[in-house]
Amino acid sequence: AIECGASALTLFAFSRENWRRPVEEVDQLMRLFYFALKREARKLHRNGVRLRVVGERSAFSKKLIKAIESAETMTQDNTRLDLVIAANYGGRWDLIQATQRLAEQVAEGSLKPEEIDAQLIESNLTLTELPEPDLFIRTGGEQRISNFFLWQLAYTELYFVNELWPDFRKPQFAAAVDWFRSRQRRFGRTGEQLQEHQDA
Repeated sequence: AIECGASALTLFAFSRENWRRPVEEVDQLMRLFYFALKREARKLHRNGVRLRVVGERSAFSKKLIKAIESAETMTQDNTRLDLVIAANYGGRWDLIQATQRLAEQVAEGSLKPEEIDAQLIESNLTLTELPEPDLFIRTGGEQRISNFFLWQLAYTELYFVNELWPDFRKPQFAAAVDWFRSRQRRFGRTGEQLQEHQDA
C-alpha cells in the first residue's frame, strides 16, 4: 500500500455479524488478533505506520483492549500510512451511532433537524478525518460488501477476486491497483466534462 502511494488502508478483520460463528472459531480469531497486535505493532511503528482500530470494543476482553490501546498509542504520531483495522465493526452500526449523536444534539436544542446534511452525518461517522475509500477489494469470490463502510463506499470502485485472503499477496494487490488506475471516476459527471476539467 505504501509503495503504490496509498495514504490509508483499512482491513475488515471482524464484523459484528461474525459473533454468530462457532464459539471455538471466534475464540481463536480473538487470540489471533491479540497475538498479531503484540507481534506486529513494533514493526508497524518502525515503518512509520499509524495503527487504529475502529468498531465497538466493549465486547472484547480487557487483555485485547489493552493491546489495542497500547499499539495505537505507540504508533499515534506516525504519518507514512494510516492502517485501520475494522473489528466488531458494521456499517449499519456506524450509521446508527452517528444518528444517535445527532439525535442527542436535536433533543438538547443545539441542533435543528433541518440542519442535518451529508457533511454533518459524515462528521459523526468513524474515521471522518480520513478520505473516503477509493478502492474496495473483496477476496474469496464473494460479490457483496457485507455491511462494511456503507456510507463511505458511495463512490468507491468495487473489485472482486476469487483468491482467499491468505492467498492475496503483493501481486494480487498490484493487479487490483492497476485495475483501479484504469477506471474513469466521474462522480456523477460525464467523461466529456472530466476531460474539459483536466484540459482547463
